[in-house]
Amino acid sequence: MANLDDLYREIILDHYRTPRNRGELPSPPAIRTEGYNPLCGDELVVYLDIRDGVLVDIKLTGHGCSISQASSSMMSAAVKGKSIDDVRAVIERFKQLMTVHAASLDDGADAPVADIHTMGELAALQGVVKFPVRIKCATLSWNTLSQGLDEGYGVQGTGSK
Repeated sequence: MANLDDLYREIILDHYRTPRNRGELPSPPAIRTEGYNPLCGDELVVYLDIRDGVLVDIKLTGHGCSISQASSSMMSAAVKGKSIDDVRAVIERFKQLMTVHAASLDDGADAPVADIHTMGELAALQGVVKFPVRIKCATLSWNTLSQGLDEGYGVQGTGSK
């Protein structure tokens, strides 16, 4: 398990040191959504380019702690190029990773281990649930992405973009 923890730490540090999809997209066509975590001071702007039901491009700007920045980088890599339905499914799986693991710890049980084959690099963030105050750092980008989809593409994914 120690080797897995080391691998997860390396993945998080890699995304923090070399974030993916940094920058801005021109508006329009980009949807621009801002997120803020007052507990940690994390600030994030997510830019989405959605065409024909596909998240063609995503860019991120902002600053914050290593967890929020690594999570946003991992999120952007995980959803770029996917259909909106697939993006929403990835968001849901990630939020379940954060809530199911946190609930397990609250019950005094060992948190289930996320399947790296299913979750990919996102599984590296499962250790965040051991520090409940950091869950908001990890989920900031995901909530901001979800808000951007809801505002710019429609809550049910039926927008015309």
